Amino acid sequence: MIKLIKNGEVYSPQYLGKKDILITGDKIGYIGDNFNIPSDFVDVEIIDASDKVVVPGFIDSHVHIVGGGGEGGYRTRTPEIQLSDIIKGGVTTVIGVLGTDGTTRTMSNLIAKARALEEEGISCWVHTGSYQVPVRTVTGSIQDDIILIDKIIGVGEISLSDHRSSQPTIEDIAKIAAEARVGGILSGKGGVVNIHMGDGKRQLSFLEKIVEETEIPISQFLPTHIGRNKDLFKSAISYAQKGGFLDFTTSTTKEFLKDGETKCSKALKILLDENVPITNITFTSDGQGSLPKFDDKGKFIGLELGKVTSLYKEVRDAIIDEHINIQDAIKVITSNSADVLKLNNKGYIKEGKDADIVLLNKNNLHISSVIAMGKVMIKEGQIIVKGTFED
Repeated sequence: MIKLIKNGEVYSPQYLGKKDILITGDKIGYIGDNFNIPSDFVDVEIIDASDKVVVPGFIDSHVHIVGGGGEGGYRTRTPEIQLSDIIKGGVTTVIGVLGTDGTTRTMSNLIAKARALEEEGISCWVHTGSYQVPVRTVTGSIQDDIILIDKIIGVGEISLSDHRSSQPTIEDIAKIAAEARVGGILSGKGGVVNIHMGDGKRQLSFLEKIVEETEIPISQFLPTHIGRNKDLFKSAISYAQKGGFLDFTTSTTKEFLKDGETKCSKALKILLDENVPITNITFTSDGQGSLPKFDDKGKFIGLELGKVTSLYKEVRDAIIDEHINIQDAIKVITSNSADVLKLNNKGYIKEGKDADIVLLNKNNLHISSVIAMGKVMIKEGQIIVKGTFED
């Protein structure tokens, strides 16, 4: 069925004004003014977007789709994510990752879950590997994984400056980046190295040294959890001013914020005030990942669960509380992520792109409807499509 979204205020994420959007199959067919298609000529579903803000479907490029955690023992392994946990946050595209546990969580499981989520209606890719170095891959090679396996678009999350990491050397990280880069070049994929940043004092020094001493460009890395402490955040500002990408984790706890983590919406405001290009900033949720708490001796003392729904919440807070304009705030979960990862059909409302669209209530910017690949998943706040094993 053809769908026609009428009378919405469209951000592509650039502001387009009031436009109609014609969806043909799973693509955006046309964008224009006052489309009128005779209902007796073709079967058309009209979606009235009056008093709505229309934006691209959100991209969450760091989600533990098969679960994560385990830092407190087997019982603290977090469960697999469900479709509704994703779409109710306005997310239509996810990148699945493994984390601390690369032993009981495997790449085969990750790829299978990605395919399952696509069968249920959203788009999903994955990164190869986990915290561990040497990286555990499918084929035995990072480069081969990226080139030969359609679902694999990069590597990570590789852990640095963290007591849970494999304590890789600078040379180890440089070789990982080199493999990922060539794999990306030869396959037309991003080949990005997703780096988990811990609380350690080394901060971003490994990445800065690799960029200084090798031919690997700074754009090959996407360090995440950048706001986790004030020293790391401060060092990240100069890193971004040199052209580096920064990713901020929207899932947090009151304790983390009290201990010095910078709230994502506030971090975005600070970065823009420091003249960091908006295109170099992304938000991700760390959804379904564990948010473990350790004491100063590294002993596990508690755990909470990351939520995909935190992603847009922080963007909304950036718009409402930090007074960042909608088109800039939305970029950190749409076009920026698409460009960094080379997801060429995602992140924009443009003719020929995938029909991933979110409608927001204009009065409060809450999510109203979600369309993924041309299919209505949430309509006027009601979940229409659920996962296979959801009630």
